[in-house]
Amino acid sequence: MGSRAWLAETTGAFDLPAQRRIWALAHALSSCEDVEALIPGVTNLLVLFRATPADPAAVERRLHLLWQRAQAVEAKGKQIEIPVCYGGEHAGDLDAVCRHTGLSAREVIRRHYQSHYTVFAIGSAPGFGYLHGLDPRLATPRKKVPSLNMLKGTVTIGGPQAGVSVLTGPNGWNAIGYAEIAVFDPWAESPALMAPGDTVRFVPERIEL
Repeated sequence: MGSRAWLAETTGAFDLPAQRRIWALAHALSSCEDVEALIPGVTNLLVLFRATPADPAAVERRLHLLWQRAQAVEAKGKQIEIPVCYGGEHAGDLDAVCRHTGLSAREVIRRHYQSHYTVFAIGSAPGFGYLHGLDPRLATPRKKVPSLNMLKGTVTIGGPQAGVSVLTGPNGWNAIGYAEIAVFDPWAESPALMAPGDTVRFVPERIEL
């Protein structure tokens, strides 16, 4: 990431309180003149300085101090509803999720759309949101062999997270449905549909089993 970049990672669990402290740390650093950019990740924060710090130890002490002072903040994001066709031709991994979890397809789908999600971070692809809030019973490891041509708009499960694919192409997450929605539009005033702190609800538009 270069000599100007520092990655601050939490030692806590993958949960909302830890992520809210990451947002608080980003807020504290946002007014620092020597900071060029801040990129929140999933329970981490990439801090890009305008120049390579002359005293790395001082930077480390500063980040630790700000982290200790950081109080979890609740980002005031928008609520996004995403209509989903569950099952069908674009849910090629639904059977694998059922086998891993021991749940029926209908129960997997029910638990998925009844969960309430928070966008933790944007990354991996333009506009892709890492969604926290997946029912723990649905957590399914990413595939060892990725799908080579997963369609954009595919609704997926990757470990303890949910997502909606942004681009058509290789993808290691588990496909359980499809949403006819533009997650990223480079020509829009706000290209990314999601932002950290937004909440997401999946709405079952159709279920094909």
